[in-house]
Amino acid sequence: MDENPHGNSQKAIIAALAANLGIAVAKFVGFALTGSSAMLAEGVHSVADTSNQALLLRGQAAAKRSADQQHPFGYGRSRYFYAFIVALVILLLGAVFAIVEGVEKVRAPHALENPWIGVAILGFAVLLEGYSFLTAFGESRKSMGGQSLWQFIRHTRNPELPVVLLEDFGALIGLVLALSGVGLTLVTGNPVWDGIATLCIGVLLAVIALVLIVEMGSLLIGEGATPDQQRQILRALCEGPEIERVIHCRTLYLGPEELLVAAKVAVSGTADLATVARAVDAAEARLRGLVPEIDLIYIEPDVDRRPCSG
Repeated sequence: MDENPHGNSQKAIIAALAANLGIAVAKFVGFALTGSSAMLAEGVHSVADTSNQALLLRGQAAAKRSADQQHPFGYGRSRYFYAFIVALVILLLGAVFAIVEGVEKVRAPHALENPWIGVAILGFAVLLEGYSFLTAFGESRKSMGGQSLWQFIRHTRNPELPVVLLEDFGALIGLVLALSGVGLTLVTGNPVWDGIATLCIGVLLAVIALVLIVEMGSLLIGEGATPDQQRQILRALCEGPEIERVIHCRTLYLGPEELLVAAKVAVSGTADLATVARAVDAAEARLRGLVPEIDLIYIEPDVDRRPCSG
């Protein structure tokens, strides 16, 4: 995808992929040197995140396939499918593993080896993860408008940016938890803190995964235009003098940048066919000018003499 005012999700994905790959290697080296379960959980978390970026890139590649007879509206929703799979991977591979490992470490704690090496590696991971998060946040800001970060995650139709944002945010908090576990173990001499930190990482990943499952599941089922887009669509349809009112309008995102609009509009009963055709063409032009995401438009004219209420 090229750079665009709505945010380059591919740039954010590649930045996250590179960061997570380096972080995963560093964390596993740290686990081998320290024996920290929190470090192991974070290493598995980074492996999951790395595979997730590959899945998101795969989804973008699949979405570029041309429409065919079996999929006449194209493959744009492949991006939603792969983002949903990513949410499941975070839950099953990241959260469940960390919780199981944390329970085991709390039940049978053992002393850490070379803990300061672990602290250094976690500090290095914070820097890489911070770079990835700032890249994703910078790309997301281009399409946030006046929304908060949470509102953007809840309402955007782009599946990759929320996934990368929450992954990176969760990774940063997880690193802080891992550092806390190692630090408390050093201060108190009690390795149970490492297990508690691992449990906290698992719970954090589970919460993030459930949020993503809900959001990506909604996109996969099919979401329509945002309230602001809906208002623009109704206004554009009614602006022409030939259209008296919008009888009904349905919208559906076929992909993050592919919005389908289907509307039934009322025209004058005295209008001839050529006038109605021009009215429909003009309405389509207004729609595309106001809402760039619109890809397909179907407008059905009908007769209704009530005044425009759109």
